[in-house]
Formats: sequence, C-alpha cells, structure tokens
Amino acid sequence: MDTAEDRTPDLSDNRTGPPFMAGERESLEAWLEFYRETLPLKVGGLTAGQLCQAAVPPSPMTIAGIVRHLTDVERYWFSNVVAGTDEAARYRSEDPDADFTEYDVSTALADVAAYSLELERVRTHAAGVSDLNAPLPGLRHGRQLNLRWVYTHMLEEYARHLGHADLLRERIDGSTGY
Repeated sequence: MDTAEDRTPDLSDNRTGPPFMAGERESLEAWLEFYRETLPLKVGGLTAGQLCQAAVPPSPMTIAGIVRHLTDVERYWFSNVVAGTDEAARYRSEDPDADFTEYDVSTALADVAAYSLELERVRTHAAGVSDLNAPLPGLRHGRQLNLRWVYTHMLEEYARHLGHADLLRERIDGSTGY
C-alpha cells in the first residue's frame, strides 16, 4: 500500500484565472502562471510508478517525462535566454530527448519537486526585464529575440504538454479536468 510519502501532493485547485481586461505583459504573465500552476494539479496524487507509466506504444511519453521536459524548458528559456546565463540542462545526456526518455521510478517524485524549485529560481529572471521588446542577452540559434517571444513560446509549450498530460492522466486513473 502506498503512503502519502509515495505520492505527489494532491492539491486543491486554487488557481486564479487570467484577467479578462489586462495589458499585454500582464496577460502573458498571468497565462503563463496559470499554466505553471496547472501542472502540479495534473500530477497530484500520483505514485512514482504512475508518473512513469508510458502512453500507448510506440510512444514513450510519460507524465514524469513531461515534468522533466518543462523543468528543462523553464531553465533554458528563463535562465539561459532571458538572463543570459549558460546553465546546463538538468536532464540532458547524450540523448537529446533524455528529459522525456530517461525518467526513472526511483527519481520521479524528486523530479516533480525539482520542477517547483526551478520555477522559484527562474521567475525572477523575467521580472528583471522591463521591456517586452528589448533584445535579451541570450540567443536562440544565434539570433536575438525578446521577452514577448519567450512568453508566447512558453504558452504554446505548456498548452501542448498539458494536453498530453490530460490524456496520460485519464489513461492512468480516469481523472479529467483542470
């Protein structure tokens, strides 16, 4: 029998939806935060084994892989591009898809905790940029971009992977929503 320590926390949905009437930056930030707060709801109450349960073959996708991927995506875009650091990806190896494929039941719960810790680290990077249009210190494929582009890309990234997590969660235990 699994104990509470063997599962991710089962959270209440305390999200505040993005405002209907807001400026561009406030809207982008509110939607990103809404999506960031949605991921823990989708993994809430799952065991490490459930986090690592693969989708329908041949897909190796798991909720653990999605969490790991979004952790690395946050680090890359906000630490490396927005802040201009050169931090190594948390989950990369010789396999460029290691964040998705090299998950393990023994580390799955720690990987979920690492997502929250990464968010605490990276939220301040965007706050330090005052202009959505200003070129950022980090480059993407040798090209400059601005914070508006990063926010828009992150919204697309989360929307896609939260949809994947919906399907995986429904397959695991029938849960839908959020």
